[in-house]
Amino acid sequence: MNKKNYEIVDSTEKLEKAIEKVRQAQKQFAAFTQEQVDKIFLAAATVANKNRIPLAKLAVEETGMGIVEDKVIKNHYASEYIYNAYRNVKTCGIIEEDKASGITKIAEPIGVIAAVIPTTNPTSTAIFKSLIALKTRNGIIISPHPRAKKSTIEAAKIVLEAAVAAGAPEGIISWIDVPSLEMTNLVMAEADIILATGGPGMVKAAYSSGKPAVGVGAGNTPAIIDESADIILAVNSIIHSKTFDNGMICASEQSTIVHKNIYNKVKAEFAARGCYFLTKAEKEKVGKTILINGALNAKIVGQSACKIAELAGVKVPEGTKILIGETVSTELSEEFAHEKLSPVLAMYKAEDIHDAFNKAEKLIADGGYGHTSSIYLDTITQQDKLEEFRSRMKTCRILVNTPSSQGGIGDIYNFRLTPSLTLGCGSWGGNSVSENVGVKHLLNIKTVAERRENMLWFRAPEKIYMKRGCLPTALDELKTIMDKKRAFIVTDKFLYENGFTKPITDKLDELGIQHSSFFDVAPDPTLACAKEGAAQISVFKPDVIIAVGGGSAMDAAKIMWVLYEHPEADFADMAMRFMDIRKRVYTFPKMGEKAYFVAIPTSAGTGSEVTPFAVITDESTGVKYPLADYELLPNMAIIDTDLHMSAPKGLTSASGIDAVTHALEAYASVMATDFTDGLALKALKIIFEYLPRAYDNGPNDPEAREKMANAATMAGMAFANAFLGVSHSLAHKLGAYHHIPHVIANALVIVDVLRFNAAETPAKMGSIPQYDHPHTLERYAEVADYLGLGGKTSKDKLEKLIAAIRELRHKIGIKDTIADYGVSEKDFMATLDEMTENAFDDQCTGANPRYPLLSEIKQIYLNAYYGRTFTEKEYPKA
Repeated sequence: MNKKNYEIVDSTEKLEKAIEKVRQAQKQFAAFTQEQVDKIFLAAATVANKNRIPLAKLAVEETGMGIVEDKVIKNHYASEYIYNAYRNVKTCGIIEEDKASGITKIAEPIGVIAAVIPTTNPTSTAIFKSLIALKTRNGIIISPHPRAKKSTIEAAKIVLEAAVAAGAPEGIISWIDVPSLEMTNLVMAEADIILATGGPGMVKAAYSSGKPAVGVGAGNTPAIIDESADIILAVNSIIHSKTFDNGMICASEQSTIVHKNIYNKVKAEFAARGCYFLTKAEKEKVGKTILINGALNAKIVGQSACKIAELAGVKVPEGTKILIGETVSTELSEEFAHEKLSPVLAMYKAEDIHDAFNKAEKLIADGGYGHTSSIYLDTITQQDKLEEFRSRMKTCRILVNTPSSQGGIGDIYNFRLTPSLTLGCGSWGGNSVSENVGVKHLLNIKTVAERRENMLWFRAPEKIYMKRGCLPTALDELKTIMDKKRAFIVTDKFLYENGFTKPITDKLDELGIQHSSFFDVAPDPTLACAKEGAAQISVFKPDVIIAVGGGSAMDAAKIMWVLYEHPEADFADMAMRFMDIRKRVYTFPKMGEKAYFVAIPTSAGTGSEVTPFAVITDESTGVKYPLADYELLPNMAIIDTDLHMSAPKGLTSASGIDAVTHALEAYASVMATDFTDGLALKALKIIFEYLPRAYDNGPNDPEAREKMANAATMAGMAFANAFLGVSHSLAHKLGAYHHIPHVIANALVIVDVLRFNAAETPAKMGSIPQYDHPHTLERYAEVADYLGLGGKTSKDKLEKLIAAIRELRHKIGIKDTIADYGVSEKDFMATLDEMTENAFDDQCTGANPRYPLLSEIKQIYLNAYYGRTFTEKEYPKA
């Protein structure tokens, strides 16, 4: 064995020096490449493997525990299996890179590891911890158990010298030669992380040290043998596990729970394989030997069955493999119900599988939370039992038809279970790790995230038909292409009674499509109205729903569609706010499986025929539910100006200014794209040119009517994809609290919102990667340029745009302030704070280019009430 001399670490002063030496060595080691580290890892594992037999002999000789031949296997496992598991694992520098996503992960060492080594597995655990420390470029200081210090230190020396010979820094591994509680506490306090393997007291001390710790918990593994189990496999697997190194692996079975129907057969198989069943008197004697003053008797740990029997005053054959005590109680007062770390096994008879599970749960709760549980059954026919077992056992390793000692440490009986000699027990066992500990637990991973812009989209109805007189031709498809048979029409009373739906019903009659109509939709439709319509739809069972009218009819029809397709729908959930529609908590139900949806607008403004939005009010609470999801997007939109010709002046003006705000907010939105920009700009140009004509001339100017119909739909497609902004947030709540029509509310606040958004030094800006700096002023200037409004600077152009909007408002009869619409100052001020907070929380706020503060929303409301202008706080001059 090794003859090189090292300074003896037998005092806190020397330990401080040793720690500093390891820390300096680790700083050098941290700069090593993966190639250098892998060379060192291979050399250390190779030498440890070659010394597996002398180290095993030394461990048994020093501790008086275990079996040399089994410790040879442990040492072999700690070197070979650990090397094989991590030989190709990247632990230095870049370990993962996704250039497309801009994500790079970089592995860095933690620093200095304090490794607490148990007396039960001294050499194998020292090899294991030293190897994973070397693989991760960490330094390690080993604190051995006092009764196993010689063998532990010898294993550490062997690994160290092989590592240094392969290029590792001198002193990268160190140890305490004369261990004590004081020295162990010091090394745990000074290290960067603790790897604690040992008794509960030691593990608790590690977690109480103030440093990150990876520890294990006590094991009290129960092994259930179901009546469907292969008895020979089960019994011999348990014997193989329980006798391995005299039962000192913490995952080894401490009890077996056998179904009563096979109990005698299992017992006979154990007896035939060299196990000894204790009589009642013998069991009592052995029980008193297992525990001394309520704690495990250290004298039985790792001893043979014969030796333990002798200590208890019981005579058994020399070849006895395991002492089995047939037991009833699972209480702590029963000695055999405890962890025994020796070839002593409790055996319980279960009335049925549920009784077996109950017993296993109790044993785990009393001494093995988080560690390991085991079951033997037919995995083909008894999946329900296995599922219940998995569900009920609070253990981090659940082994099936597997010897738990060799199975729990991993990679022998299941090749995907990480090989390790430190088995985490999760929060159940008071640990930070719930898996087999490996190199990933000894690395700091730096994630480098480069700025990326997420995928955007443009979505519109599958079919959009436009041109004056296109309605009959478009409806032909319902029969000739889709073979629809039953149509349900949703509209309002005025449109129904004034014949607006007659061209539709005439065409449906011509096509042989049965139809029914619901015409009780009112402005700001209610949930009661939608439910009434949905009830009629459910009776009629249409395969197409046709919405005819403005925003109210469209919204009501969309909600009826939802209730028809998904009567279980919860509107509070569907209305849940989202930051990113792709990542919302609520998943909107799939639409269109029962009915196709056709939208036919009769006014030029809302754009609902091409948007995925709907608003419904719960009349019992007054709560408005704004729904937004592309499942609500109509399948077909028909824009036929014949249905718009007779719109009154008030509706023409209101709808037109609504389309203006849609286009302006879509253009300024943080979600705006080239696709939506073109639609928004063109819509604005058409509106500013043709809205005054449509307002003044009505049905005598069909060109203006058609242009406005097109512009409203284009603006709708723009905001259906770019979304809206704070103007709509303010308008939604102003309408809800003071009953100002939504379109008028938008017109009252839009001018001040433009000034607010145009700030080049806003308090906050919207959070989306493509919006990289405040530039909404330039966006508004682009609108002014496109409209040909003039102006030299961006600020001049903004003022020209605001003036044009004001002029347009005046031309179409919209007043200047909230007060002008009859809202008393007292009522307004009484609702202001609540209205402000609700506007802030409106869904539309998220896409606004300037993220508003509550005080700023309040200021805009006050300005809109009194006719004031938004002013910024003073900022430092550049």
